[in-house]
Amino acid sequence: MATRNRPDRDGSAKTPYLRNRRRVINEASVCAICGRPLDKKLKFPHPMSVTADHIIPISRGGDPKDPDNLQAVHLICNQVKGTKLVVEKNKNLEEDTKVISNRDLPLSVDWLHY
Repeated sequence: MATRNRPDRDGSAKTPYLRNRRRVINEASVCAICGRPLDKKLKFPHPMSVTADHIIPISRGGDPKDPDNLQAVHLICNQVKGTKLVVEKNKNLEEDTKVISNRDLPLSVDWLHY
């Protein structure tokens, strides 16, 4: 089974991604998805460890190295979010009009007991 290379892990975007990831994580104090505090002492694979999330996933056309496309989140929040995006519906039309964000999750969930 062949794996697909991701530019933020293997390609030309890796170095800028890692630099921006570090900055985003250092500046954040709460998870951008659930709003709970981030404990930067927890290490991967703890579900509440801190990771960087691409707001618009790379698989959906998001820029892997744009710092404005990164947010600090809990690992579990990132996994639950996956590649979901919230789409705004045009009230006058039946089709979708634009993508607004990826924050279609509850603002406060006790992920420790998930």
